[in-house]
Amino acid sequence: LFISPSGTPYQPVIEALGNYPQKKFYNVSKLGGTKYDTLPYSIRVLFESSVRNCDGFLVKETDAMNILDWKTKQNNVEVPFCPARVVLQDFTGIPAMVDFAAMREAVRNAGGDPVKVNPACPADLTVDHSLQIDFSKCAIQNAPNPGGGDSQKAVAKLSPLKVQPRKVPCRGQTGCKGPCGAAEPSRSSGQFSAQIENTPILCPFHLQPVPEPETVLKNQEMEFGRNRERLQFFKWSSKVFKNISIIPPETGMAHQVNLEYLSRVVFEVKDFLYPDSVVGTDSHMTMVNGLGVLGWGVGGIETEAVMLGMPVTLTLPEVVGCELTGTASPLATSIDIVLSITKQLRQADVAGKFVEFFGSGVSQLSVADRTTIANMCPEYGAILSFFPVDNVTLRHLKHTGFDKARLEVIEAYLKAVKLFRNDESSSGEPEYSQVVQVSLSSIIPYVSGPKRSQDRVAINNMKSDFQACLNEKSGVKGFQIAAEKQNDVVPVQYEGNEYQLSHGCVVIAAVISCTNNCNPSVMLAAGLLAKKAVEAGLVVKPYIRTSLSPGSGMVTHYLSSSGVLPYLSKLGFEVVGYGCSTCVGNTAPLPEAIRNAIKQGDIVACGVLSGTKNFEGRLCDCVRANYLASPPLVVAYAIAGTVRIDLETEPLGTGINGKSIYLRDIWPTRKELHTVEEECVISSMFKELKERMEKGNKRWNLLEAPESTLFPWDLKSTYIRCPSFFEKLAKEPVPPQPIENAHVLLYLGDSVTTDHISPAGSIARSSAAAKYLTNKGLTPREFNSYGARRGNDAVMTRGTFANIKLLNKFIGKPAPKTIHFPSGQTLDVFEAAELYQKEGIPVIILAGKKYGLGSSRDWAAKGPFLLGVKAVLAESYEKVHRSQLIGIGIAPLQFLPGENPTTLGLTGREQFSILFPQELSPGMTLDIKTSTGKAFSAVALFENDMELTLYKYGGSLNFVARRFL
Repeated sequence: LFISPSGTPYQPVIEALGNYPQKKFYNVSKLGGTKYDTLPYSIRVLFESSVRNCDGFLVKETDAMNILDWKTKQNNVEVPFCPARVVLQDFTGIPAMVDFAAMREAVRNAGGDPVKVNPACPADLTVDHSLQIDFSKCAIQNAPNPGGGDSQKAVAKLSPLKVQPRKVPCRGQTGCKGPCGAAEPSRSSGQFSAQIENTPILCPFHLQPVPEPETVLKNQEMEFGRNRERLQFFKWSSKVFKNISIIPPETGMAHQVNLEYLSRVVFEVKDFLYPDSVVGTDSHMTMVNGLGVLGWGVGGIETEAVMLGMPVTLTLPEVVGCELTGTASPLATSIDIVLSITKQLRQADVAGKFVEFFGSGVSQLSVADRTTIANMCPEYGAILSFFPVDNVTLRHLKHTGFDKARLEVIEAYLKAVKLFRNDESSSGEPEYSQVVQVSLSSIIPYVSGPKRSQDRVAINNMKSDFQACLNEKSGVKGFQIAAEKQNDVVPVQYEGNEYQLSHGCVVIAAVISCTNNCNPSVMLAAGLLAKKAVEAGLVVKPYIRTSLSPGSGMVTHYLSSSGVLPYLSKLGFEVVGYGCSTCVGNTAPLPEAIRNAIKQGDIVACGVLSGTKNFEGRLCDCVRANYLASPPLVVAYAIAGTVRIDLETEPLGTGINGKSIYLRDIWPTRKELHTVEEECVISSMFKELKERMEKGNKRWNLLEAPESTLFPWDLKSTYIRCPSFFEKLAKEPVPPQPIENAHVLLYLGDSVTTDHISPAGSIARSSAAAKYLTNKGLTPREFNSYGARRGNDAVMTRGTFANIKLLNKFIGKPAPKTIHFPSGQTLDVFEAAELYQKEGIPVIILAGKKYGLGSSRDWAAKGPFLLGVKAVLAESYEKVHRSQLIGIGIAPLQFLPGENPTTLGLTGREQFSILFPQELSPGMTLDIKTSTGKAFSAVALFENDMELTLYKYGGSLNFVARRFL
């Protein structure tokens, strides 16, 4: 029950959904009058969650009202958020699942029912951080030939690869009835390819992927062997816990699987509907906002807290509205648009804020474009970039396997709670903290060159810019060609025909799905442009060294399934292999006649490629000008045969019946691209992923794992160990006890990061963790990393403060060492802490400003707790880390303003006594006394009753465990 500002009570209305009366939902749009209608869509999702989860303790009525009053409360209040689900990757997921397994043990030991211990909300754990590259091979078109001469002899000298025509057998491809033994066609007798055994290959008739290459299988075998214990534990977890699903290795990356398979858009539990939302332990979690699912990345402890049934807290954020207007240039690709929007958001200072997109231009962006923009949040600092669900989203969901009935329910529900964006009307747009306007019409496609990738040239200035390069002195752009020679033409005979070469002539054109050009839309744009060009009667001159090097078999697969690959081949852009080729200089030498003509006339010949490197002479020693361009522009310049052309006003060539064909005549529209992308690419990719998810993989399916309610801990294991967080679990909490005569374990300065506290990288051979593993019979080669051993508290505790860059003022130089004051010994931090615990002496940490900076890391709080740290006394804290300390049971104390160890005359060698009153309250000041007689005060940084409750219970793990008792 809520009380409005006028004093009138009102409450959430549970309604039936239109044509689906059995389905119910909270119609939060009826709360608060017109206030709800002015909220940004992302804030409406926060509001719905607060209403649905309001219990008077974790989520209070005032929290919901604060969100409803977002316009006046933004940036001023903390609010809880209960996401619909969580996503974890295996590095951060394993300590969470180990904690749940340990909690079952503790609940059983305390007389409770361990079967009741399960995650409180749906959790998906993706095993995607275990793969290491032990085996690798690189497929190239042919080896570099910097000295010229016969290319095959050069390959024989420089590479052990066998040079042969590409004859690829179809190995077990189901239903293949084509001439799979046929050699790949070639437009030029001088062109050939080098085939490496076991590289990714396709059936050349159907162009479908054939069984995995040997390198993939070997790496998978190593992955399962190296991580067998962890994988068995994950499989046990998937069998015994409710609300948890494990995505096995070799399925995909967490953020990609989240986007392509796990997202519901609208949750439905027992016919009750609510918006999908997610937090996860991956910085790319923001990607899912492009699908209309609110989500962002958080640390392991926050994710585990949500799994335990507690909310994430955040400052009610400002929301920057990004209005997209105008119509994108027909020549602007998705990459042009995404990078331009990213650049403008970076300049708009959106750090720490929500960004939400609206305006007439939003409907021009495909879901692939939207998710790419949302995924770029770390580039411009926003918490998330939200695209409300609209008709474009629904069309995308249709092609990803959502059935008609489900789509109807999603649309009806989102419209009922006003979470559906009407892309046909701009009326009733929400109010935003500020508005950033981006005109799509102003986005101009560029190429980069002719010598450096940072020298960008708008394509409508390409002709004049190249002319300027001819005039300039030799340098970063210029070629210093005399004015009287700039229009020279050199005739050349090639394959029985005469051609003319001049400055700016294109002699290399390479389409490579490299880095950002792996976006399906830009590769499809090249294919559709080729299709239209062939149908119009355009051709590419045969002396131009053309090639198509997809980044993977999947790229070839969707080019083939969309029907454009034959047209690319017709223009000479044939698949030459999978790997880095043209942009690293692995281009077959130009025909001898062409090379001689270029040298004879001192011609500034050009290469155009969709790669990342274009240094002078990199592609070929006689090609001085090289331009980086999008894949469709590579094809266009290949057809034109020169870069000295104004693509807007001059024809590319002459087509059927002598008609002049302009670029605008064959450039695919964004609508055409989106249609082909959704119907051919997206549906195929999602179907394949769904099959992979449902089938698992052979190794995972055959992996044996126990099925007992309690995990059978292996005392010999160095990966999985039952942690000691629940050793003192009791049914009733013990009031906070005073900390008496505590020694300072570490005296640290400013900006101590979570990586200083709990490193995630390799385990140093001289560290305490290395000594432990060595005593367990492991060699340094078998140590693996701290990240991989997060399920073993013995390793992680020894790894706490083990960073070699840690600067402890007691030591005076960077080293993971400290002083054990009772004995005066200088020891590893773990060894000193172990001695203090044996002696029954509590320890604290002294620190400066911004303690706990950096990425959220669960062991940065868990590790100090297991070292016996009772409190941290710092000048200030990173906000998230402060809450993590409370969540594990460590008191975060802060010096009073203007005070610090130096001003108070503290050396850190004193013993400290901290008094806790029986009744703690948020923000209370505590008295501290030292063994030298000094007395001062510090603020206990508990911000609300929930944090105090968690601390009194010994942290969130013990708080939740007691609920099961």
